[in-house]
Amino acid sequence: MKLLIRILALISVFTLASSVIADTVKMDKEVPNFTLKDAMDKEHSLKDLSHDKKATVVMFISTQCPVSNNYNERIIALHNNYKDRGVQFIGINSNKRESVKDIAEHNKANKFRFLVLKDLRNEIADNFGAKRTPEIYLLDEKRILRYHGAIDNSQNDPETHYLSEVLDLVVAGKEIPEALKKTKAFGCTIKRVRKERDRSRTP
Repeated sequence: MKLLIRILALISVFTLASSVIADTVKMDKEVPNFTLKDAMDKEHSLKDLSHDKKATVVMFISTQCPVSNNYNERIIALHNNYKDRGVQFIGINSNKRESVKDIAEHNKANKFRFLVLKDLRNEIADNFGAKRTPEIYLLDEKRILRYHGAIDNSQNDPETHYLSEVLDLVVAGKEIPEALKKTKAFGCTIKRVRKERDRSRTP
């Protein structure tokens, strides 16, 4: 009986742990509002940031991941190419090992001209179901999720530029074909904070 109770307790813990990173953001559905702080300790909400934009690109990025950093110049180029077309870019750092100070220094070193917000307990990453850096979520003017996945198909010599393709469609008010709505993000895993409720239920 004791062994059975222990097995059931372990199953409960694993189920709870998996539910922590279960996404609540769904394709073709409105993304729930969230509020996070930037490196200057100023709060920003998705609702306020996106209310007059044709599209919002939410990017889970990192200060330390070599794959994410390999995309810095491409992200800057995308931001520059689309900022005057009603598109904004928002970076989110959800890695527990990367501090607000790290983010501020990283922003300055790379001359980022877009917001980078700190997700201290990776709750926003959990809501989006984000697991990698970089990982992209494209929202339209109504904050409906239209694309999820990678920026392009290779960190070295990309031939297919997924994000640019879907951005052009969204900015033009066109539908994105089902085959283009989701690609596989690749990069470093997001290092998550262990939640209090997980620790409290550990046998």
